Amino acid sequence: MASRQQRHWQCIQGCGACCRLDPALRPEAIAALSPDQQTRYLSMVGADGWCIHYDTGGRRCRIYEERPDFCHVSTLVPLFGGLMTGADGAAQAEPGALAIACCLEQIRSEYGGRDKVMRRFLRTIRRRP
Repeated sequence: MASRQQRHWQCIQGCGACCRLDPALRPEAIAALSPDQQTRYLSMVGADGWCIHYDTGGRRCRIYEERPDFCHVSTLVPLFGGLMTGADGAAQAEPGALAIACCLEQIRSEYGGRDKVMRRFLRTIRRRP
């Protein structure tokens, strides 16, 4: 795999792994939100654990342009205090590295490490921006 310096984050269409909002699966995400954001987050969780605005059949967000701030990758670093520990134990503050790590975890959790979504994501983050 390409080194961290050569990888860049990019969302891929047809994934939606981050739209699985089940609170039991995301306690650290909920804890990082403000009380108002927590209320909004929890109001978006459907009975199946997916966001009520996520079209599971088409794998797309129905409110993408109007989605809440906590659904934007640009807010990951401020929400999580700016630092995340990588697999090597080193602190990472770069938003792209945090986004990649979060996506890898979510995709693996939802679809598995060998799924076509994971393979597409890995190919995408290796490409130059």
